[in-house]
Amino acid sequence: MEFKHVSVLLEETINSLNIKKDGIYADGTLGGGGHSFEIASRLGPGGVLIGIDRDKDALKAASQRLSEFDNVKYVHSNFSNIKQILKNQGIPYLDGAVIDLGVSSYQLDSGERGFSYMQDAPLDMRMDQSAPFSAYDVVNTYSQEDLTRIFFDYGEEKFSKKIASLIVKQREQKNIETTLELVDIIKRAVPEKLRQKGSHPAKRVFQAIRIEVNSELEPLKKSITDFFDCLAPGGRLSIITFHSLEDRIVKQTFKSFTVGCTCPKDFPICVCGKKPIGKLVENKPILPSMEELEYNKRSKSAKLRICEKL
Repeated sequence: MEFKHVSVLLEETINSLNIKKDGIYADGTLGGGGHSFEIASRLGPGGVLIGIDRDKDALKAASQRLSEFDNVKYVHSNFSNIKQILKNQGIPYLDGAVIDLGVSSYQLDSGERGFSYMQDAPLDMRMDQSAPFSAYDVVNTYSQEDLTRIFFDYGEEKFSKKIASLIVKQREQKNIETTLELVDIIKRAVPEKLRQKGSHPAKRVFQAIRIEVNSELEPLKKSITDFFDCLAPGGRLSIITFHSLEDRIVKQTFKSFTVGCTCPKDFPICVCGKKPIGKLVENKPILPSMEELEYNKRSKSAKLRICEKL
């Protein structure tokens, strides 16, 4: 299957980076190369773009899409390793970076990857297909308590306990091997009235399992901090999120960069010496335009936040 992905908030993200022709930029989630293509197009001979992805299919597709540019470095890794990546590349700093935390259209639509609750496929959901841990392991080895926890914490699923209970009961008969087997179990746990309205009943559980498999939230705050540390003064970090859990972490981490003195208010003078290291480019997240929502429904929940290093 061809690697296709419609880049969300493309124009807004590129504009947010204030790209300099001789600047050094990183795309922490290269995907199909949409954001990277626009960044590379704006760079001159002295500019450098580092494209990072843990999905080898994405790296292959992006390298083909960006083949006209000779200033792109491709790295198979998790963006959480940004400091080591820059060290390996001999790059001292970044003038800007973008991280798109969404799942690519290719990953969702490619049946064998197991991300979609609409197609039958082996339970997988690994963004890095060389990783040993998959959705199959979560569904078939986690305790009922742990399943309940991740469904509630990562999926905000109100029927977490009942879904987890049915999964464990089903496992006693045979292991759950495919996406649609799991979907059938989830549907049995959700009241019929709720199944007939709103989003797909399996959406939240599949999101939760995907987050668990790929450790998407646990290292996110540290990853954001590491990227920000790598920025030169005036450099910008632009992050696109797709659900409230991610957005909350990005919002709170960015806010922490903008905080100065943390001394108690009744102190006559500052003794902590803490000063802001960043500023928010926009106080509120940038949302997709009505035009974008019309041609790309998957952008509906997207939010773009930007922080500039002082």
